[in-house]
Amino acid sequence: MRSTLRLLVCGAAADTAALLARLGARGPAERAFATPRRDFTVAEAHDMRDLAKAASAAGLAVLLVDAAQDKLPEAHRQAIVASVFGIRHVVLAIDGTDDRIAFEHICDSFRVFAEELGFKDIVCIPVSARGDDNIAARSPRTPWYSGPPLLEYLETADAADDRADKPLRMALESVDASGCAGTIASGTLRVGEQVALLPSGQSAAVRSLAGPGGARDSAQAGEAVTVTLDRALKAAPGDMFAAARNRPQVADQFSAHLVWLSAERLLPERSYLMRINHASLPATVTALKHRIDADSLAKLAARTLGANDIGVCNLSLAHPVAFDPYAENRATAAFLLLDRFSGETVAVGTLDFALRRAINIHHQHITVSKNERAALKAHKPAVLWFTGLSGAGKSTIANLVEAGLHMRGVHTLLLDGDNIRHGLNRDLGFTEADRVENIRRIGEVAKLMTEAGLVVLCSFISPFRAERRMVRELVAEGEFVEVFVDTPLETCIARDPKGLYARALAGEIKNFTGVDQAYEVPENAEIHLDAGHGDPALLAERIIEDLARRKIV
Repeated sequence: MRSTLRLLVCGAAADTAALLARLGARGPAERAFATPRRDFTVAEAHDMRDLAKAASAAGLAVLLVDAAQDKLPEAHRQAIVASVFGIRHVVLAIDGTDDRIAFEHICDSFRVFAEELGFKDIVCIPVSARGDDNIAARSPRTPWYSGPPLLEYLETADAADDRADKPLRMALESVDASGCAGTIASGTLRVGEQVALLPSGQSAAVRSLAGPGGARDSAQAGEAVTVTLDRALKAAPGDMFAAARNRPQVADQFSAHLVWLSAERLLPERSYLMRINHASLPATVTALKHRIDADSLAKLAARTLGANDIGVCNLSLAHPVAFDPYAENRATAAFLLLDRFSGETVAVGTLDFALRRAINIHHQHITVSKNERAALKAHKPAVLWFTGLSGAGKSTIANLVEAGLHMRGVHTLLLDGDNIRHGLNRDLGFTEADRVENIRRIGEVAKLMTEAGLVVLCSFISPFRAERRMVRELVAEGEFVEVFVDTPLETCIARDPKGLYARALAGEIKNFTGVDQAYEVPENAEIHLDAGHGDPALLAERIIEDLARRKIV
């Protein structure tokens, strides 16, 4: 049976195009070619975004390095990404040298660097991307080179796809009356086989399989099929079929490798959207363990990642997912992180292992429910979130609202930004990362207070939409009421009740919202107050009327 090898080819676009043309590859993007021994598919990568997305499916990486230029740092970064995404076979194709000493120096330097990356083999070949040196046959220009030409090595490299030898894994892409559809990521699925549906853990037997050619008795890795079962299971896209006796892990907290792609820096505790195995769910980087230096492989302390940085972090998901550690099965643990507003892919990564706390900690059932607590208070719980610039009038209006609600017998709690920073958040500053963590903690406190049945009034600048959305998603639908206290910056500066704007404009205070840090205006706030001209008492009464209209009070 002919094997297929997926290649990842990295280098300058013109050079890789010339090299692939010499190999016989066709097509503008996903290229393919064949030899008498093997079929090849090729993904080219000319930047980190292409590289990270293509590496998870490749069995062998060809790193094309121009000997005339100092491009080894680029090859180093490419090698790190290849290693993170499970590639174990690397060809360093050194382009444009017939000098044995120069060739061996580049090769030895790369091998020393890559010693800790876990590659099974590293083959160095002197080539001419635009000529024919050592591509299909050995070149007379390099008589000192005794190794195989590139094509011969690719034909014989022991790097074929091993997904068929792994346990059954099939993430569901769609679920309807005709069955559960998806592509088998690894292993083999057979009619009559007992399968588990994860993360729920339900099980059933396969009654029938159908592929593009019709009904079949079995299907292997890489094949798209529709599955019907011998009994109904509650399945949804993103769930996974697995071998009943060889199941993947299920967890919601992980250690992971990240390749950061966005110009916007990573902010720990910000909510991103993870796409993994056809599931989309909120994900947060709870801790950045270290950044990997691309020159030395040193593990460097870091609080954030920038474009093209590679790091190791802890991830927390909104819901558990089924996965195998990436080192065991590359088919189930690669993921994308997306910005929740722009939809931009900000990072790609791999799940390394589940954190022990994700396995050992479980939700404890509580006898008295949230609804029962709220019933005693004769009103619904809610989070009333006041956001706006410093000096906009948030605290003034929030105090008036709480006083008005108290007079009506409503059980409330007011959380104010300055007060919270004297206690719970006294360890946080005002950088973007600290502001994100500040709001995350407040959101968790507010959620606990709604569990007690309270109306929680939160008065915080909260400059970023992502964090306000994160708090909204912590509580039940209809329980989060965003109040945009809209006061022009000029008015806030004129008021300057704490003298902070004057100090910020003088350069004495850094990261001050409205001066040297942006404020992201709410797009769809439930309540929008023109607080620059309105009377605070009337604005507060308007909020209480809105809460009554929503049947919260």
